[in-house]
Amino acid sequence: MQHRIMIAVGLALMLKGNAMAQERILISSEWGNVTADLIGNDATRTLVRMLPLTIDMTDHLRQEKTGNLPSPLPATARQQDFSTGTLGLWGPDHFVIYYRSGRVPRPGIIILGNVTGDSSIFDRPGPVTIRLERTK
Repeated sequence: MQHRIMIAVGLALMLKGNAMAQERILISSEWGNVTADLIGNDATRTLVRMLPLTIDMTDHLRQEKTGNLPSPLPATARQQDFSTGTLGLWGPDHFVIYYRSGRVPRPGIIILGNVTGDSSIFDRPGPVTIRLERTK
């Protein structure tokens, strides 16, 4: 009996993680709209609870748009490589949308998800204000 309960709890936790992996957000701006699929980690779960959000973004190194969140997200595993469309977290409250592929120095970025649309809409100089919200 205890074995079946442990299996059921494990399955429920797996399904909860998969449900988060399917969480989709809308990123809208005056330059266009894209959707993004979030991965399941503590940082993205906290981000989703903050939505909807408006973030003023600036261009950085002609590879990304960056802006500050209203409060920090929890730290999770980091990596140095990113691809076009990666959503990430550089510092605890530093949200990033990469419109080119590349690599960042240590400690790396926390991956939050990936744009499913055309992230090249952000590939232009200058600031932009974005709005993040859950899709319906």
